[in-house]
Amino acid sequence: MASSLALGACSGGQSADSGSGGDGIAVGVLQSLTGTMAISEITVKNAEMLAIEEINAAGGVLGRKITALVEDGASDPSTFAQKASKLIEDNGVATVFGGWTSASRKAMLPVFERTGNLLWYPVQFEGNECSPNIMYSGAQPNQQALPALQWAVGQGYKSYFLIGSDYVYPRTANLILKKHIEKDGLKVAGESYVPLGGTDFSGVIAKIQQAKPDIIINTLNGDSNVAFFKQMQAAGLSPTKLPVMSFSIGEQEAQAMGPRLVEGSYASWNYFQSLTLEDNAKFIAAYRKKYDANAAITDPMVHGYLNVYAWKAAVEKAGGFDPEKVRKAAATLGSFATPMGPVSFAANQSLVQKAYIGRLKADGQFEILSDSGEAIQPEPYDPLAFPGKSCTL
Repeated sequence: MASSLALGACSGGQSADSGSGGDGIAVGVLQSLTGTMAISEITVKNAEMLAIEEINAAGGVLGRKITALVEDGASDPSTFAQKASKLIEDNGVATVFGGWTSASRKAMLPVFERTGNLLWYPVQFEGNECSPNIMYSGAQPNQQALPALQWAVGQGYKSYFLIGSDYVYPRTANLILKKHIEKDGLKVAGESYVPLGGTDFSGVIAKIQQAKPDIIINTLNGDSNVAFFKQMQAAGLSPTKLPVMSFSIGEQEAQAMGPRLVEGSYASWNYFQSLTLEDNAKFIAAYRKKYDANAAITDPMVHGYLNVYAWKAAVEKAGGFDPEKVRKAAATLGSFATPMGPVSFAANQSLVQKAYIGRLKADGQFEILSDSGEAIQPEPYDPLAFPGKSCTL
């Protein structure tokens, strides 16, 4: 039975931004508010702040109000590392919520391991990592990329073109996908990468036209997606003509790009706004009341939101704010209710969660085509790509 973590709109409570004196507790909120990743990360920051405000309105954590110290990672890994160090060592925060790209997470990781603090990371990633100083609520590859491939195989697609931003997540996710594509006797028609924030896809599109794949697997991040889909459209390769499966385009990105540009394309996530759950409806209403009546809600926003509530529950179970005790408590919380349904953290500090496949409609929402049924246990190390490796914390 899932326990509730107090989902719902906040009204009349203390602002998450306001100080709370000597009885308060400070946390860090570290997302890209500028640069190529701002299109995706600003609203994750908003969702984290909403959770903090709701918790404060309900009395705080162990009777203490939360003060959120917000920093801008500026879409730059080294900036993320610097700001994480500032929050922990200069500001003395109890924990940090944030990050998006794996490059940003890997840049921050030594800071958290050196200081013994704890990062709550809300975005899908490539696995091949298992740190006691990170709570990984975003999908592992076996909870997003591999369910997407399994679905595509079921649709009869035999030839795959892999495109991504040139950093660790796309390259490692595609390594895993290639291993499974080859195991299934299918074909990798091509593979191309562009710099994060890159906008020139002429060469990539030429390769796609020559390769003639059945489907494209897209691990581009940030506003590179806008240029890619526009240039594909101009080349006569709309998603309805050449299917595209994306791992970083959610409702918000589709809204920003113009839904008709990506209409008919597919995405794999652990959450879609169109999920018909009571807790989801409450979260959507609360977010829209605070920020934007027409806001699109995405998977990383929900993971950012649930991370704050999971930290609160873990602190209360641990009876204090010590990161080592909190992380152990978090891994043994059991199932709790969220906008995406009941979830829990496994012993490897990754989230147990369902996978969904959706097709983007003209209104910017995803029609859910498939789901995993049962929640999927997270596997940080894919056995084909990283044989013999395992996570023990």
